[in-house]
Amino acid sequence: MRYIKHENSQLTFAEIEKPNIKHDEVLIKVAAIGVNRADCLQRQDKYPPPKGDSEILGLECAGTVVAQGENVEVDWLNKPVFTLCAGGAYSEYVTVDAAQVMPLADSMSMTEGAAVSEVYLTAFSALFQFGKLEAGQTALIHAGASGVGGAAIQMAKAIGAQVVITAGSDEKCAHAKKLGADHCINYKTTDFVEYMKTHQLQANTIVDPVAGHYLNKNAAVAAMDCQIVMLAFLDARFAEVDFARLLSKRISFHASTLRNRSIAFKRELKAQFIARFYGELAAGKFDFNIYKTLHWQDATEAHRILDNNENSGKVVLLVE
Repeated sequence: MRYIKHENSQLTFAEIEKPNIKHDEVLIKVAAIGVNRADCLQRQDKYPPPKGDSEILGLECAGTVVAQGENVEVDWLNKPVFTLCAGGAYSEYVTVDAAQVMPLADSMSMTEGAAVSEVYLTAFSALFQFGKLEAGQTALIHAGASGVGGAAIQMAKAIGAQVVITAGSDEKCAHAKKLGADHCINYKTTDFVEYMKTHQLQANTIVDPVAGHYLNKNAAVAAMDCQIVMLAFLDARFAEVDFARLLSKRISFHASTLRNRSIAFKRELKAQFIARFYGELAAGKFDFNIYKTLHWQDATEAHRILDNNENSGKVVLLVE
């Protein structure tokens, strides 16, 4: 099969043997691939895959099941699906743990399906598993125009929460507003702490891929018993922390990644997401938040877009 190889930070086509499925896996003929910042970091040799996972890029895809292992209980053969992948999605075929696969609704295209798994499951985990967000509360979502941000906005609004986001331009703020955000703050022109204090806003749940100096700023706008969920550290790896403020507000801090979670964790996460939001997804109530669709021959351009932080939403590659 053909796949996209990464070497010396460059992307090129190469050929490799089609992967063999295990007893509890399915083999998917890939139709579309969701591009993620983790792919860009792995291309740069800054984010190696967990031991045992595929060295090929790609953490999510949509496609058609063409084979399945003998222990797979659901008949997935010839069914359109979308799913997380333990790497390997930048290829014509990929093997996936069958219990993580989700059915592609008739209303969804392969392109749309490829834009769901990584961002929606990451956002779901941050908001509800760790963030404990409830109706009537306030969520502060940094990088609100990103793929994860867009998914988080829509799920938070779907349960009746108020949403405050930060983004790096007026255009990105407008994009987040269209997705349902109640308050959109351009952090390059407005300090989000001052904005939230002026508007008497306090966050019960904070989703933060920035970290660094944002930790103390987050604490400044946190409500009592706030849950701060850190997904990355785009600002800095280290920071000084005002522990007195964390203690006075009983703030809980969670550092969370999805890629190196156990299969059991990912299976349960998928099951919870399906139970709570698949109906809205299949009914077209969520915007799939696709910024651009490219052919997989243009994977380098897709990575350039993410490297330069140009996108509002997801970039998807079509496999041909």
